[in-house]
Amino acid sequence: MGAIVDNLQAVRARIAAAALHAGRDPATIGLLAVSKTFGADAVIAARAAGQQAFGENYVQEAVDKIAQVDDPGIEWHFIGPLQSNKTRPVAEHFHWVHSVSSLRIAQRLSDQRPAGLGPLSICLQVNVSGEATKAGVSEAELPALAQAVAALPGLRLRGLMCIPAPADGMDAQRRPFARLAQMLRRLQVAGLAVDTLSMGMSDDLEAAIAEGATWVRVGTAIFGVRTPAAAPSGDPEERT
Repeated sequence: MGAIVDNLQAVRARIAAAALHAGRDPATIGLLAVSKTFGADAVIAARAAGQQAFGENYVQEAVDKIAQVDDPGIEWHFIGPLQSNKTRPVAEHFHWVHSVSSLRIAQRLSDQRPAGLGPLSICLQVNVSGEATKAGVSEAELPALAQAVAALPGLRLRGLMCIPAPADGMDAQRRPFARLAQMLRRLQVAGLAVDTLSMGMSDDLEAAIAEGATWVRVGTAIFGVRTPAAAPSGDPEERT
């Protein structure tokens, strides 16, 4: 597990360098270690190296892993597609959900959030690239959804998330992130107390940080390359 420690240090160095290049404080950028398909031992190793926030895509795998790791100091983020029949365990076990794109899912998370845990932090996933196969609300539908989700009692709307189409070169990578940042600013002008941009992964975190990312979701650069067989059958795979 020594590679995980070294990889974490390298990713943190990338984040710090990108932040300084953009004139930002590195402390304003959170690192979300995407541990999907890796075992509890990988999470424990990263945790021992000071990592606090972990991202998971698959509900049952995540719930089992949370129980195995059994560390109240970890902040668990759900970042994958979420079906309505799997909202309850997410509402009960996670601190954040980055992938909400419908009012129905948001309502279920709100209704099922245990009162003793406090509001569940929510990011709305936006389909910034307009891909037919990509989850996420459209830019046109975003303002109404944001207002509706912000009113739900069991949730706290924090901001926006995106997974843009792969692009080559810094300029091309920055464009969709700049669009998402503009959308967040418009929500702020509309009176919503949103402060989060969840964007950027192993291949494009520098571009995301240049456009204001507050969470970068990094899996491969920390835990290594996943094998296709590691992903549960039928579940979409998010690059990280």
